Amino acid sequence: MTRNPVSKIGLNAQPKETDSVGWTKVEGNPTMKTWVEYTTDGGSTVVGWWEATPGTYRQSSEAWEFVHLIDGRIVLTPDGEDPVEVGPGDAFVVEKGFKGTWKIVEKVRKHFVIRRNQ
Repeated sequence: MTRNPVSKIGLNAQPKETDSVGWTKVEGNPTMKTWVEYTTDGGSTVVGWWEATPGTYRQSSEAWEFVHLIDGRIVLTPDGEDPVEVGPGDAFVVEKGFKGTWKIVEKVRKHFVIRRNQ
């Protein structure tokens, strides 16, 4: 079967309402939802939406991620580095191998693109 060369992304998938692999709650009781809207053949790239409620997660990531934050506020603190605060409209990259915390200050919604096997 041939894939359409254009894929519209828009909260069409069913959300997964469990914490993602590599994420551990460390403060509060945050929750997350993930909508995977597109995956390349072989799964090396994943595109979708993510929401999380206030609290702090520790993340250990084995993939590169591009994020466009739609709503909310996050303070990301890589181990041994200064915190980085992001808010609505900000775009940022989380490098493969990131280890640190995501403090969800206000409920967030983001678009994401994750690249594995780089």
